[in-house]
Amino acid sequence: MKRLLAISTAAGLALVTACTAGTESPGPALNSATADDPVTIEFWHGFSADNELKAFEDSLAGFKQKFPWITVKATKAIQDSQIVQAVRGGNPPDVALSFTTDSVAEFCKAGIFQDLNPYLTASKIDAATLFPKVIAEYTQYGGKRCVMPMLADTYGLYYNKKLMKGNEPPKTLSELADLTKKLTVKNPDGTIKVAGFMPTSQMYENAPIHTGVMVGAKWTNPDGTSAIGSDPAWKTLMTWQKELTDWFGYDKLEKFRKSFGDEWSAKNPFQQGKVAMAIDGEWRNAMIASDVPDLEYGTAPLPVADDQAARYGAGFIAGTVIGIPRGAKHQEAAWELVKYLTTDTDALVTLSNAIRNVPSTLPALQSPKLNKDPNFQTFLDIFANPNSSTLPAHVNSVFNQQTLQEAQIAWESGRATDLDAVLAGVDKKIDDKLKLTAGD
Repeated sequence: MKRLLAISTAAGLALVTACTAGTESPGPALNSATADDPVTIEFWHGFSADNELKAFEDSLAGFKQKFPWITVKATKAIQDSQIVQAVRGGNPPDVALSFTTDSVAEFCKAGIFQDLNPYLTASKIDAATLFPKVIAEYTQYGGKRCVMPMLADTYGLYYNKKLMKGNEPPKTLSELADLTKKLTVKNPDGTIKVAGFMPTSQMYENAPIHTGVMVGAKWTNPDGTSAIGSDPAWKTLMTWQKELTDWFGYDKLEKFRKSFGDEWSAKNPFQQGKVAMAIDGEWRNAMIASDVPDLEYGTAPLPVADDQAARYGAGFIAGTVIGIPRGAKHQEAAWELVKYLTTDTDALVTLSNAIRNVPSTLPALQSPKLNKDPNFQTFLDIFANPNSSTLPAHVNSVFNQQTLQEAQIAWESGRATDLDAVLAGVDKKIDDKLKLTAGD
């Protein structure tokens, strides 16, 4: 559920921090606190659901057993903007957690969170062997690893076994298009009764940040400028989406989409049998178990471009991040909590089993204590796949995503008819924005 808030929250963060002055607090000499030096630290996080809070209580109980002299005072339902305001006001928490990887570049650039590389070095933690390589792309920026990963989200394909009528999940975009047409059921008046798959970018998790991985698309060049217009993969993806959208009829698709219930409710169209296949994150498994436990469904990696069969098994990865805000009062104890929640295998497995997010370290993925039913195993495999990717931290991450999605909507709706011009326009807007923010 956390990803729903990511873009809007990060947009507000960008406005607050783009020109924030100030420097980071220096990392302390890591002489761990002891029983002779009891301390209470403040921990802010965004979790609010009962099962999430219970999972945190269990994990923090494990931390208390390991560090009985450290008391953790946790505050729930915190947004990024509150963290930023607290840092700027000189009264930050000791540890803060964010759902928004889109904020990482600004967190690092503006010094909202401290660089954790010195802490990792002092603790002799090798991030390169502990975490999958892709995690480095969304936990650091400008040479600073200002946050650590704490659980991850991966995206795959959910399919309704009854509606699939014995068909295997598609592995290529051509197979997905063919199966979509085969499984779609229409009413006598031509309106859609059941969609094999919803191809438009406006469908819940179909945003380009998630679908771009199906074609191995790049967002930016090494210098931060837009690669969207020059990378033919985006044209491949958007052409495929448009062709399938036209087969349905854009207006009919939109009418059907607008009839759906809330994505996060029991009325989600996949859970109600209105959509045979859907892109979604690993958390949907827990929602199905809660809302429709009798639903016969399966999970699979996202289909890939027809000429990229070797990449099948990959997916998009993002995740929850956690760090020590600038000005934290108890930095040594804060690091112990950050280290525990991000590197302790049992802590990560406890959280994963309760919340059903993917544990973010390679050892936790292999833990025998991790619940690995077949539908969840799909997402564990996607997370460990070397071809899986993320959106690298960028100061204009939210703007870049919004710009591309607005262009996609204009293209798939038929309002724009020249795809090359559409993509060139995206590049121009992104690069113009980059010039404006380069001096901040």
